[in-house]
Amino acid sequence: MLTLICGAHLYTPTPHGKMDVLIAGSKIVDLQKKINIDSNTNIKVIDGTGCILTPGFVDSLVHITGGGGEAGFASRTPEMNLTDATLHGITTVVAALGTDSSSRTLTNLVAKAKGLKELGLNVFCHTGSYHLPAKTLTGSITDDLMYIDEFIGVGEVAISDHRSSQPTVQQLAELAAQAKVAGMLSGKKGTVSIHVGPVDTHLSILHDIEQQTDISLAQFYPTHMNRNKALLDAGIEFCKGGGTIDFTTSTTEYDLANGEYAAARALAYCLDQGVDKTKLTMSSDGHASLPIFDADFNLIGLEVGKEASLHDSFVEAVNVHGVSIEHALMAITSNPANVLGLKKGNIAINTDADLVLMDSQSLKPTHVWSQGSLMVDNGFAVIKGPFE
Repeated sequence: MLTLICGAHLYTPTPHGKMDVLIAGSKIVDLQKKINIDSNTNIKVIDGTGCILTPGFVDSLVHITGGGGEAGFASRTPEMNLTDATLHGITTVVAALGTDSSSRTLTNLVAKAKGLKELGLNVFCHTGSYHLPAKTLTGSITDDLMYIDEFIGVGEVAISDHRSSQPTVQQLAELAAQAKVAGMLSGKKGTVSIHVGPVDTHLSILHDIEQQTDISLAQFYPTHMNRNKALLDAGIEFCKGGGTIDFTTSTTEYDLANGEYAAARALAYCLDQGVDKTKLTMSSDGHASLPIFDADFNLIGLEVGKEASLHDSFVEAVNVHGVSIEHALMAITSNPANVLGLKKGNIAINTDADLVLMDSQSLKPTHVWSQGSLMVDNGFAVIKGPFE
């Protein structure tokens, strides 16, 4: 079936005014001010009047198999369902393990990714986890990236956190070098996703690696950079050195009351400070455990990350903090796709038809397509997982 979306304001994520978009199979095959089709072929026409049409959101950190609970076995978080993503405009997720790589395994991660892909979602994964030496499926980071399609990088490796393995400069540099070479050999980016904790060493180990080796800051992709203003300012310096930073949209009221910047606020702050708009991203940390620690790192609470927070933060950035739709979209579409080396996050002829149609006033998704398949129609999920 052909699908013709008519009269929506198109963001690629750059704004292009009112455009018609034609989908055939899994691809976008035409973009014009007006597309006229005179044919007896079955064509589904979607009226985009009063809406904006954007790339499908790219959520660069999701714990699709759930996270290990810092309060024991009973606190392990649940797995993600398909509609946790699609109902909120997310068509691409990048999955990773976190603190727990014992009860949460890479075999389970890849199996879950394959299952979500069968349902129509775009899913990629990182090998490894918080700790070094990195756990792998094949026994080698190089082989994981070269021979397992879903693996595109390594992570999320923890630094500046009491839960990390306290990696040395040499250990982390060796891992980054392996990831870089593996990426070169496999045609992937080999990005190293970095979990940054609250310890005031911030990103110092990454700068040490850049100064002492041939590895650039662009090889690393630090997340949770909105924990506090000091870390946020360290992130700005990281961007000036050529790196990209990520803000976590899932948070807790406790953390916000104790110095954390909401992701939308952090995005606006960095843009106001003149940070390159292509170097800023937001991700949900969906289905991760969100532990609340006191000043002595004692666990005092635990919540669960939500994929829905990615769209919520996009809306907050636009409506509360005055970020343009274009720049807010870049943070959840083209920017994360580019830092991870994914052919996603933009709209052009012959690109995958990953699209979100949103009401231009409320910015609520009404229709979502992933690889040309209609996942959400008039706000309702038309494709669900088998157990939803």
